[in-house]
Amino acid sequence: MLDHVFISVSDLDRSIDFYEKSLASLGIKHVVDYDGAMGPEGHPDLKGFGRDGRVFFWLRLGRADSRAVHVGFVANSETEVNAFYEAAIGAGATDNGKPSARLYYDPRYYAANIFDPDGYSIEVVFKSWQHPQS
Repeated sequence: MLDHVFISVSDLDRSIDFYEKSLASLGIKHVVDYDGAMGPEGHPDLKGFGRDGRVFFWLRLGRADSRAVHVGFVANSETEVNAFYEAAIGAGATDNGKPSARLYYDPRYYAANIFDPDGYSIEVVFKSWQHPQS
C-alpha cells in the first residue's frame, strides 16, 4: 500500500483547481499546504489532497513529465467512477477511457481514465471484490 505520491505540475494554480473539481466526487479534498522551508534544504512547497484524515496525493511546482507517472484512485462505487469522469472532463481533462468494465483485467474492474492538464494518466477504479457487500 502506498502512503503518498508527489507529482510535479507546470502550473500549480491550474492543477489545484483541476484536482479540487475532479477529486471531490471521491471525497478527496485539498486539505493542506506545506511550506518547503520547514523541511530539509531544497524541500519543495507542496499542496496536499486527502480524505479521512490522511493526506496522500501531493502537487509540487516543477517540470511535468507525464510519462513518468500513472495514478489510480480508489472509488467506492461505479457511481463515484462516473462522477469523477464527468467532473474531470468538465474541469478540462482529456478522455483516456470512458467509464466501463475493464474486461481485460477482470469483469468486476470498473474504471475511468483521463489525462490531467499536464498529461498525467489518472485512473479512478472500483474493484467490487475489494469492497464489503452491504
